[in-house]
This record gives sequence, C-alpha cells and structure tokens, in this order.
Amino acid sequence: MSSSSPVESRLRQGRLGTVHLVFFTVAASAPLTVLGGGVTTMYAVSGNVGGALSYVLLAAVLAVFAVGYAAMSRFVSNAGAFYSYIANGLGRAGGVAGSFMALAAYNAIQIGLYGLFGSIVGDFLADKFGVTQPWWVWALLGLILVAVLGVLQVDLNATVLAVLLVLECLAVVVFDLVSLGNPAGGTISLAGLDPGNLFGAGLGAVLALGIASFTGFESGAIYSEEVRDPRRTVARATYVAVAFTGGFYALSAWALTVVTGPDNAQAASAEAGPGVVFDTLTKYANATIADVAYLLFVTSVLAALLSFHNGVARYLFALGRERVLPAYLSRTGIRTGAPVAGSLTQTVLAVGVVLAFVLTGRDPVLDLFTWLSGVAAVGVVLLMTLTSAAVVGFFRKRPEPGVSRWQRAIAPGLATVLLFGVLAVLVVNFDALLAPENPDYLAWLLPGVSVLAGAVGFGWGLVLRATRPAVYAAVGRGPAEPLPTDDPALALVR
Repeated sequence: MSSSSPVESRLRQGRLGTVHLVFFTVAASAPLTVLGGGVTTMYAVSGNVGGALSYVLLAAVLAVFAVGYAAMSRFVSNAGAFYSYIANGLGRAGGVAGSFMALAAYNAIQIGLYGLFGSIVGDFLADKFGVTQPWWVWALLGLILVAVLGVLQVDLNATVLAVLLVLECLAVVVFDLVSLGNPAGGTISLAGLDPGNLFGAGLGAVLALGIASFTGFESGAIYSEEVRDPRRTVARATYVAVAFTGGFYALSAWALTVVTGPDNAQAASAEAGPGVVFDTLTKYANATIADVAYLLFVTSVLAALLSFHNGVARYLFALGRERVLPAYLSRTGIRTGAPVAGSLTQTVLAVGVVLAFVLTGRDPVLDLFTWLSGVAAVGVVLLMTLTSAAVVGFFRKRPEPGVSRWQRAIAPGLATVLLFGVLAVLVVNFDALLAPENPDYLAWLLPGVSVLAGAVGFGWGLVLRATRPAVYAAVGRGPAEPLPTDDPALALVR
C-alpha cells in the first residue's frame, strides 16, 4: 500500500483506558434502553412477574464466564474477540465458525435496535410537535448518524458514549427512586424478586430478553488492540460491566413492578410499552423530567447502536486482516485509526435489512426489534458457551504462570455448563418471544440463524485449510503475526 493511500490496515493503539472501555461495554447494554425497551417488552410478552431476579442470576452466570474470558484476554489480543478465542482454544475451523456466528448475532442486535429507534423517535415527534413520518424515516436518519460516527476515531466515540451513558443512568435512577417512593397500593412488594415467580411461565422469553440486555458487556476484548494495557484493561472493564449492569437492571425491573403493582405489570407494559416509564415520571415527578428522560431514551438507543456498530466493524476488520474475508475489510483510516471498510460494510447491511422489514410491512418493535433481539441472544449465548470451552482448551495446551486452576479450568468449565443450560432454555422456549399471529416456523427458524451461520463458517474454515493453507494458519493470530505473503487477496490492499 502506497504512502499516499488514505487507509491502512491496523487499528490505532493506546487510545483507550479502562474507563473508556467501561463506557463502551455498558453503553452497548444501554440501561435506559433496557428499562424502556427490554424490561417493558419482557413483562408484556412473558407475563413473568419475577423477571427482575433473572438479571441477578444471569449476572452471576456471566461473572463466572468472565473469569476465564478475562484470564485469556491477557494472552490473546485481537479485535476479533470471540473469534480469536475460539480459534486459539478449539481450532481454527471452529474459530471461523465462531466469527460467522458473532457477525450474525451482533448485526442482529444492532439492526434490530433501528426498529426501536425509529418507533420511539416517531412517537415523540408526533406527540410533542405533530410531526408524523413513518418509523423507517427516523430509523434511516439514525443509521446515517451512526455511519458518520462509526468512521471517526474511537476515543471520540467513547467520549460521546460517556456523556450519553451518565445522563441516561441518572434518568434511570430518578425512575427507580420515584417508583419505590410511590408503590402501588401503598406498600412495596417483593414479588418481583421472588424465585417462585421467576421459574414459571414465560421463562424462555425472560432469559432471551435478559441476555439480550447484557449483550455488549463482553465487547471489551474487541477493543483489546486499541487499549493502553490489554493485559489488565479488558478484565477490569468486563468485571465492572457485569456487576454494574446486573445490579442496575434488577433494581429497575423490580421498581417497575412496585410502581405498577406486580399483578398489573404485564397489562401496563403491554398497553403503554416504554410509556410505562415516562408516564410514571410525568405522574410522580413532572412532565419536563419525563420529556428529558424520553430524549435520553432516544440517545440511549443511539448509543447502543453506535457501540454495536463499532463492534461489528472491528470483527470485519479482524477477519479481513487475516484474509478469512476479503482483504479490503482490513482498511482503516490513517487519521482516525477507525476500521473504515468494516464500518461502511455494516452500514450497507443494516440498510438492506431495515428496508426488507419496511417492504414486507413488519412492525418495527414486535417484529424487527424483538425477533432480532432473540436471534442475538441465542447467538451470543452459543458464542460464550464455545468461548468458555475454548479457554479450557487454550490453557490445557499452553499452561501459563500466574493463571490459577480456578481461572484456567474450573470457572470456564462451570461457565460452559451453565451457559449451555441457559441456551437450552432459550431455544426450547423461543416461541414465548413471538406474538400469537406470528407463523410457528419462526420458533425454530430464528434461533437457527446462529447455528446456520456457524455451520457455514465451519465449512469455510475447512475450505481455507484445503485451498489457502497460509491464510488458515494465521486464523486467530492477530496483529502480532505476519500476514500470509502467498495470498492473492493481498493485492487488493497494495
């Protein structure tokens, strides 16, 4: 590649610290989006009053997962994250399979959020200013904004996310305080934290939307090439993200059942959706606070869109750099260090999927957001299950001083079992996510997307092994390893 080229094929190093990474990971989970979109949808769809407790249980499972994940992050620094972990622990073909599953899952949650974004922006503008446009107009405007931010330097993105995250967390805290201070019937109910209420009808939908709410906490490793101290920063950010989101989401989900009353949580959520949150603020605080909170809800979804967009772009970058996918995906901007080609590719894919839902007349929340959230939940849990198994395989082949038996074997082995159990419940009860009028085949087609993506990836890995051994040998190696010089694809970036 000539010195005059506007792109290079490496990410800018040393831009991010632990605080930056925490903002990226928690912003991907988006607390106000979870409360206004995920929690209300969970109650509306499942009717499970004990759903708040699911966040505590899932956080405990993810904390066990994070032990091995964080330990391996000290030795594997690659923007491909799950992809590189699986490749180094379970074999290169498995790594390619994991990369395809990751692309399917993270694209699903990112693109699904455009449905929620378009819907809530449209509702707000119609209610406050009388501006009425189809939801997809606002979704595409949001998509353009994310596309622009996605090609800017990553520390600027972190600053934007930090401001939005602090403000939305304050809004959630206000809702929690108002709700707990005004319980339905005059008495604070603990029904939302009762295990007997959780393990009942609608558990599959609760777990699917619950794990989708956490999606992004593990994304710290995606930025491992851009942090100042990858051996410590990723681990710290992951632990902070799990602890914070688990406790915060559980408190807020329980607070919603307190203010509506446990017996009324489903009806209120089904009728008003996110409006439950903002109607509560209007009633017990004031309309101005509710309006500000709604605007922060919009920016919360936007922050999540940007965070997932960045993650997908870096996956594509890593796969392009290692020539698993076309080499042009490894192009980054010289001035910004951002994965420009991956960012633009993700934008094009998002436009295509959103337009497909528009042309088929699907609902932006019940279909686009809910369906793709379910797809992402299954994909991410499957990826984490394989990653936990990969941690065991990695340290078995490569014992490292300073890594305890708990970190290298016991915790990741336990996480593999626990996550597989969560995955089984998700798949078996996936129909709980679907509206009654949805066709029955979606109950197996949607969770099958990640499995299909993995199968295609595994097959492609075997093709690479047979036809491009130099590329196959470099799978999951990351930036420290030399690129294969005998690959014709290199001509694309020279």
